[in-house]
Amino acid sequence: MISQFFILSPRGDTIILRDYLGNIPKDSTETFFRKVRFWGTGTDAPPVFQIEGVSYLHVKEAGLLLAAATRENVSPAVVLELLKRIGGIIKDYCGVLSEEAVRKNCVLVYELLDEIIDYGHPQSSSSEALKEFVLNQPILVKSHARGSGGAAFSNGRGPTGVVKSVLDTTRTDGGRRDEIFVDIVERLTATFNSSGYLQSSQIDGAIVVKSYLAGNPAIRLALNDDLLIGRQDSAARGAWGSGGTLDLVQLDDCNFHESVSLDRFEAERMLQLVPPDGEFALMQYRSTYDSKPPFRVYIDLEDDPASPNKVLLIIKLRAEYGSDKSASALEGVVPMPPA
Repeated sequence: MISQFFILSPRGDTIILRDYLGNIPKDSTETFFRKVRFWGTGTDAPPVFQIEGVSYLHVKEAGLLLAAATRENVSPAVVLELLKRIGGIIKDYCGVLSEEAVRKNCVLVYELLDEIIDYGHPQSSSSEALKEFVLNQPILVKSHARGSGGAAFSNGRGPTGVVKSVLDTTRTDGGRRDEIFVDIVERLTATFNSSGYLQSSQIDGAIVVKSYLAGNPAIRLALNDDLLIGRQDSAARGAWGSGGTLDLVQLDDCNFHESVSLDRFEAERMLQLVPPDGEFALMQYRSTYDSKPPFRVYIDLEDDPASPNKVLLIIKLRAEYGSDKSASALEGVVPMPPA
């Protein structure tokens, strides 16, 4: 049971505040933000902490702080999952999760919260189930930031960047468009040696689906026939692969959304499902097999000719893909020890 739910901007402004039980001071948002902002030098506040008998739980999505406050002994995992689902529901209904979208759709957000949480108890966290109780129409805004991450990861919003509300599937004015978008979102973690050669790598990926189909029809999605999951023996590799292990798509493990039927997956690599409205992760997977990273990093240390007590750190980044491709929104972060 939670006592308060609130959404704060990166500056600490209270955008949304719903007090369910009235047993927590009204200035709890200021207390919470002050603690998060000045938690410690170079460290972020943990997702769960306590101040004067009040437990605060929060997640950060698209720069916004989605938080809950309670005096009860609640399960942190349940509340944090609820906060992430609320962020996903707001994104499904407003088209994008951002400060501008929440401010322009505050009435819709309050209406959603009244259906999601009742007297501090979670009731429903399904975008599809909430449609029959929502009366307000969203005000769609353009997405300028890189987004909230949605169902896959905590940063990046996928290649499509679709800004659309799930309420569009109920329109009867002729402006409805039945659409479905499928993105493959991957995070590559790699370690290079000083010569620029790959030492180890891991890929965490997800097949993210954004469904705006009226009536939720059943669909089928076919994956590679040469897909291997787990450490298969050589006989299995010969059965799936046609030209050795280099032709195979090898995964260590994976999991699927609850709506997916796997009856034909083992034999045909076919996924059958009735997609729910909005954005969800159809499949999440992990692979530690050899892969070619899109970039290679070279590091070199040289003496500074201007000072005998300094060295120059030279970092070079080389693209390993063809000239017909390009990378966008690339950032380089070099962690340095405190002075």
